[in-house]
Amino acid sequence: MMVLEAKPIVEKIKNDLTARVASMQYKPRLAIVMVGESAPSKKFVELKEVFAKSIGVETQRYELPADITTNALRERMRDIVHESRNTGVIVQLPLPRQIDTQSILNAITPEKDVDVLSARAVGNMAVGKSRVIPPVAGAVKCLFEHYGIELTGKKMVVAGAGRLVGQPVAMWAMRAGAIVTVLHGADQVNHEMLGDADIVVSGLGNPHAITGEMIKDGAVVIDVGTAEDGGVLVGDVDFESVSKKVSHITPVKGGVGPLTVALVFQNLIKLSE
Repeated sequence: MMVLEAKPIVEKIKNDLTARVASMQYKPRLAIVMVGESAPSKKFVELKEVFAKSIGVETQRYELPADITTNALRERMRDIVHESRNTGVIVQLPLPRQIDTQSILNAITPEKDVDVLSARAVGNMAVGKSRVIPPVAGAVKCLFEHYGIELTGKKMVVAGAGRLVGQPVAMWAMRAGAIVTVLHGADQVNHEMLGDADIVVSGLGNPHAITGEMIKDGAVVIDVGTAEDGGVLVGDVDFESVSKKVSHITPVKGGVGPLTVALVFQNLIKLSE
Protein backbone atom coordinates (compact mmCIF):
# COMPACT_ATOMS: atom_id res chain seq x y z
CA MET A 1 0.00 0.00 0.00
CA MET A 2 1.29 3.44 -0.99
CA VAL A 3 0.18 6.69 0.64
CA LEU A 4 -0.16 9.40 -2.00
CA GLU A 5 1.65 12.30 -0.35
CA ALA A 6 1.26 15.61 -2.18
CA LYS A 7 4.27 17.42 -0.69
CA PRO A 8 6.84 16.56 -3.41
CA ILE A 9 4.39 17.60 -6.15
CA VAL A 10 3.44 20.81 -4.36
CA GLU A 11 7.10 21.78 -3.96
CA LYS A 12 7.78 21.18 -7.64
CA ILE A 13 4.78 23.31 -8.65
CA LYS A 14 5.74 26.03 -6.18
CA ASN A 15 9.29 26.25 -7.56
CA ASP A 16 8.01 26.38 -11.13
CA LEU A 17 5.44 29.09 -10.37
CA THR A 18 7.94 31.18 -8.39
CA ALA A 19 10.27 31.27 -11.38
CA ARG A 20 7.45 32.12 -13.79
CA VAL A 21 6.10 34.92 -11.61
CA ALA A 22 9.60 36.39 -11.21
CA SER A 23 9.92 36.65 -15.00
CA MET A 24 6.57 38.40 -15.48
CA GLN A 25 6.48 42.16 -16.06
CA TYR A 26 3.06 42.53 -14.43
CA LYS A 27 2.53 40.43 -11.31
CA PRO A 28 -0.74 38.46 -11.16
CA ARG A 29 -3.28 39.24 -8.47
CA LEU A 30 -5.96 36.85 -7.21
CA ALA A 31 -9.21 38.40 -6.01
CA ILE A 32 -10.84 36.32 -3.27
CA VAL A 33 -14.52 37.02 -2.61
CA MET A 34 -15.75 36.03 0.86
CA VAL A 35 -19.39 36.33 1.93
CA GLY A 36 -20.02 36.05 5.67
CA GLU A 37 -17.60 34.93 8.36
CA SER A 38 -17.43 31.14 8.13
CA ALA A 39 -14.45 29.84 10.12
CA PRO A 40 -13.65 27.01 7.66
CA SER A 41 -13.83 29.45 4.72
CA LYS A 42 -11.43 31.83 6.46
CA LYS A 43 -9.02 28.97 7.04
CA PHE A 44 -9.09 27.95 3.36
CA VAL A 45 -8.59 31.57 2.27
CA GLU A 46 -5.63 31.97 4.61
CA LEU A 47 -4.00 28.86 3.10
CA LYS A 48 -4.34 30.41 -0.35
CA GLU A 49 -2.91 33.72 0.85
CA VAL A 50 0.11 32.00 2.38
CA PHE A 51 0.79 30.05 -0.83
CA ALA A 52 0.38 33.21 -2.92
CA LYS A 53 2.93 35.08 -0.83
CA SER A 54 5.41 32.19 -1.13
CA ILE A 55 5.44 32.47 -4.95
CA GLY A 56 5.33 36.27 -5.19
CA VAL A 57 1.66 36.66 -6.14
CA GLU A 58 -0.64 39.31 -4.70
CA THR A 59 -4.07 38.58 -3.28
CA GLN A 60 -6.96 40.94 -2.63
CA ARG A 61 -9.64 39.81 -0.21
CA TYR A 62 -13.16 41.21 -0.67
CA GLU A 63 -15.24 40.59 2.47
CA LEU A 64 -18.99 41.05 2.10
CA PRO A 65 -21.86 40.70 4.62
CA ALA A 66 -23.66 37.39 5.01
CA ASP A 67 -27.07 38.99 4.41
CA ILE A 68 -26.17 40.42 0.99
CA THR A 69 -28.68 39.71 -1.79
CA THR A 70 -27.90 37.93 -5.05
CA ASN A 71 -28.45 41.13 -7.04
CA ALA A 72 -26.19 43.21 -4.79
CA LEU A 73 -23.47 40.56 -4.86
CA ARG A 74 -23.76 40.23 -8.63
CA GLU A 75 -23.20 44.00 -8.99
CA ARG A 76 -20.19 43.83 -6.67
CA MET A 77 -18.82 40.88 -8.64
CA ARG A 78 -19.06 42.89 -11.85
CA ASP A 79 -16.76 45.54 -10.37
CA ILE A 80 -14.32 42.97 -8.98
CA VAL A 81 -14.08 41.02 -12.24
CA HIS A 82 -13.56 44.14 -14.34
CA GLU A 83 -10.86 45.53 -12.03
CA SER A 84 -7.80 45.29 -14.28
CA ARG A 85 -5.44 44.52 -11.38
CA ASN A 86 -7.38 41.33 -10.67
CA THR A 87 -6.05 38.76 -13.14
CA GLY A 88 -8.00 35.96 -11.47
CA VAL A 89 -11.14 35.81 -9.34
CA ILE A 90 -12.45 33.12 -7.00
CA VAL A 91 -15.57 32.98 -4.83
CA GLN A 92 -15.07 31.11 -1.57
CA LEU A 93 -17.83 28.50 -1.33
CA PRO A 94 -20.33 27.74 0.06
CA LEU A 95 -22.29 30.98 -0.22
CA PRO A 96 -25.21 31.79 2.12
CA ARG A 97 -28.47 30.02 1.29
CA GLN A 98 -30.27 33.09 -0.04
CA ILE A 99 -27.67 33.52 -2.79
CA ASP A 100 -28.09 32.04 -6.28
CA THR A 101 -24.60 30.57 -6.35
CA GLN A 102 -24.40 29.76 -10.07
CA SER A 103 -25.55 33.27 -10.99
CA ILE A 104 -22.65 34.68 -8.96
CA LEU A 105 -20.11 32.26 -10.42
CA ASN A 106 -21.32 33.13 -13.93
CA ALA A 107 -20.23 36.73 -13.33
CA ILE A 108 -16.59 35.57 -13.61
CA THR A 109 -15.28 35.69 -17.17
CA PRO A 110 -13.50 32.50 -18.36
CA GLU A 111 -10.15 34.31 -18.71
CA LYS A 112 -10.24 35.09 -14.96
CA ASP A 113 -12.04 31.95 -13.74
CA VAL A 114 -9.24 30.03 -11.99
CA ASP A 115 -11.70 27.63 -10.32
CA VAL A 116 -13.45 26.85 -13.65
CA LEU A 117 -16.92 27.22 -12.12
CA SER A 118 -18.78 29.66 -14.39
CA ALA A 119 -21.13 28.12 -16.96
CA ARG A 120 -18.93 29.32 -19.82
CA ALA A 121 -15.74 27.93 -18.26
CA VAL A 122 -17.39 24.56 -17.53
CA GLY A 123 -18.70 24.46 -21.11
CA ASN A 124 -15.23 25.16 -22.47
CA MET A 125 -13.82 22.31 -20.40
CA ALA A 126 -16.56 19.92 -21.54
CA VAL A 127 -15.58 20.39 -25.18
CA GLY A 128 -11.83 20.42 -24.52
CA LYS A 129 -11.29 24.14 -25.07
CA SER A 130 -10.35 25.21 -21.54
CA ARG A 131 -6.80 26.45 -20.94
CA VAL A 132 -7.00 25.30 -17.33
CA ILE A 133 -8.44 22.37 -15.37
CA PRO A 134 -10.58 22.70 -12.21
CA PRO A 135 -8.18 22.62 -9.22
CA VAL A 136 -9.50 19.45 -7.54
CA ALA A 137 -9.55 17.54 -10.84
CA GLY A 138 -6.08 18.92 -11.55
CA ALA A 139 -4.90 17.72 -8.14
CA VAL A 140 -6.16 14.18 -8.78
CA LYS A 141 -4.56 14.24 -12.23
CA CYS A 142 -1.22 15.31 -10.73
CA LEU A 143 -1.33 12.50 -8.16
CA PHE A 144 -2.06 9.90 -10.85
CA GLU A 145 0.73 11.15 -13.09
CA HIS A 146 3.31 11.46 -10.28
CA TYR A 147 2.63 7.99 -8.86
CA GLY A 148 2.10 6.26 -12.22
CA ILE A 149 -1.54 5.28 -11.70
CA GLU A 150 -3.29 4.22 -14.91
CA LEU A 151 -6.72 5.69 -15.58
CA THR A 152 -7.69 4.63 -19.11
CA GLY A 153 -10.25 1.84 -19.13
CA LYS A 154 -10.50 1.69 -15.35
CA LYS A 155 -13.82 1.65 -13.49
CA MET A 156 -14.05 4.82 -11.38
CA VAL A 157 -16.74 5.65 -8.84
CA VAL A 158 -17.05 9.32 -7.87
CA ALA A 159 -18.97 9.69 -4.60
CA GLY A 160 -20.66 13.09 -4.49
CA ALA A 161 -21.73 15.27 -7.42
CA GLY A 162 -20.84 18.72 -6.12
CA ARG A 163 -19.52 21.52 -8.33
CA LEU A 164 -16.10 21.57 -6.61
CA VAL A 165 -15.27 17.85 -6.57
CA GLY A 166 -17.67 15.36 -8.12
CA GLN A 167 -18.68 17.14 -11.31
CA PRO A 168 -15.22 18.31 -12.45
CA VAL A 169 -13.47 15.06 -11.46
CA ALA A 170 -16.06 12.97 -13.33
CA MET A 171 -15.84 15.18 -16.42
CA TRP A 172 -12.03 15.07 -16.46
CA ALA A 173 -11.91 11.30 -15.86
CA MET A 174 -14.37 10.55 -18.66
CA ARG A 175 -12.34 12.65 -21.09
CA ALA A 176 -9.22 10.77 -19.92
CA GLY A 177 -10.80 7.40 -20.79
CA ALA A 178 -12.12 6.10 -17.46
CA ILE A 179 -15.48 4.34 -17.08
CA VAL A 180 -17.16 6.66 -14.60
CA THR A 181 -20.13 6.19 -12.26
CA VAL A 182 -21.27 9.16 -10.15
CA LEU A 183 -23.06 8.64 -6.83
CA HIS A 184 -24.96 11.81 -5.99
CA GLY A 185 -24.91 11.48 -2.20
CA ALA A 186 -24.07 9.33 0.81
CA ASP A 187 -27.41 7.50 0.51
CA GLN A 188 -26.22 6.02 -2.80
CA VAL A 189 -22.92 4.72 -1.41
CA ASN A 190 -23.15 0.94 -1.24
CA HIS A 191 -21.01 -2.18 -1.31
CA GLU A 192 -22.07 -3.22 -4.80
CA MET A 193 -21.08 0.07 -6.45
CA LEU A 194 -17.82 0.59 -4.58
CA GLY A 195 -16.85 -3.07 -4.51
CA ASP A 196 -16.53 -3.17 -8.30
CA ALA A 197 -14.51 0.05 -8.63
CA ASP A 198 -10.82 0.14 -9.54
CA ILE A 199 -10.69 3.78 -8.41
CA VAL A 200 -12.83 5.59 -5.83
CA VAL A 201 -12.83 9.39 -5.50
CA SER A 202 -14.94 10.73 -2.65
CA GLY A 203 -16.13 14.30 -2.11
CA LEU A 204 -19.13 13.67 0.13
CA GLY A 205 -18.12 15.57 3.26
CA ASN A 206 -19.48 12.69 5.39
CA PRO A 207 -17.07 11.45 8.09
CA HIS A 208 -15.94 7.86 7.49
CA ALA A 209 -18.76 7.14 5.04
CA ILE A 210 -16.50 4.73 3.14
CA THR A 211 -15.06 1.76 5.02
CA GLY A 212 -12.70 -1.07 4.15
CA GLU A 213 -15.44 -3.65 3.68
CA MET A 214 -16.86 -1.56 0.81
CA ILE A 215 -13.61 -1.44 -1.20
CA LYS A 216 -12.16 -4.19 -3.36
CA ASP A 217 -8.58 -5.38 -2.88
CA GLY A 218 -6.00 -3.33 -4.77
CA ALA A 219 -8.26 -0.34 -5.47
CA VAL A 220 -7.04 3.27 -5.58
CA VAL A 221 -8.85 5.56 -3.12
CA ILE A 222 -8.74 9.37 -3.30
CA ASP A 223 -10.35 11.13 -0.33
CA VAL A 224 -11.32 14.74 -1.10
CA GLY A 225 -14.19 15.15 1.37
CA THR A 226 -13.50 16.75 4.74
CA ALA A 227 -15.71 17.35 7.75
CA GLU A 228 -15.41 17.90 11.48
CA ASP A 229 -16.07 14.98 13.79
CA GLY A 230 -15.82 15.83 17.48
CA GLY A 231 -13.74 18.89 16.66
CA VAL A 232 -11.26 16.87 14.59
CA LEU A 233 -10.89 17.20 10.81
CA VAL A 234 -11.61 13.83 9.19
CA GLY A 235 -12.18 12.53 5.69
CA ASP A 236 -14.93 10.57 3.96
CA VAL A 237 -12.72 7.49 4.08
CA ASP A 238 -12.02 5.44 7.20
CA PHE A 239 -8.27 5.43 6.60
CA GLU A 240 -7.47 2.66 9.07
CA SER A 241 -9.75 0.01 7.55
CA VAL A 242 -9.50 1.10 3.90
CA SER A 243 -5.69 1.35 3.85
CA LYS A 244 -5.43 -2.36 4.63
CA LYS A 245 -7.03 -3.30 1.29
CA VAL A 246 -5.95 -0.73 -1.29
CA SER A 247 -2.90 -0.28 -3.51
CA HIS A 248 -2.90 3.54 -3.17
CA ILE A 249 -4.68 5.96 -0.82
CA THR A 250 -4.48 9.67 0.00
CA PRO A 251 -3.89 10.76 3.61
CA VAL A 252 -6.49 12.84 5.48
CA LYS A 253 -3.94 15.65 5.73
CA GLY A 254 -1.28 16.36 3.12
CA GLY A 255 -3.14 14.79 0.21
CA VAL A 256 -5.52 16.48 -2.22
CA GLY A 257 -6.00 19.68 -0.16
CA PRO A 258 -2.52 21.30 -0.44
CA LEU A 259 -2.28 20.22 -4.06
CA THR A 260 -5.63 21.86 -4.86
CA VAL A 261 -4.33 25.17 -3.47
CA ALA A 262 -1.23 24.88 -5.65
CA LEU A 263 -3.39 24.19 -8.72
CA VAL A 264 -5.44 27.36 -8.06
CA PHE A 265 -2.27 29.37 -8.54
CA GLN A 266 -1.04 27.29 -11.45
CA ASN A 267 -4.32 28.19 -13.16
CA LEU A 268 -3.89 31.85 -12.21
CA ILE A 269 -0.43 32.00 -13.78
CA LYS A 270 -1.58 30.18 -16.94
CA LEU A 271 -4.46 32.61 -17.43
CA SER A 272 -2.25 35.62 -16.61
CA GLU A 273 0.40 34.58 -19.10
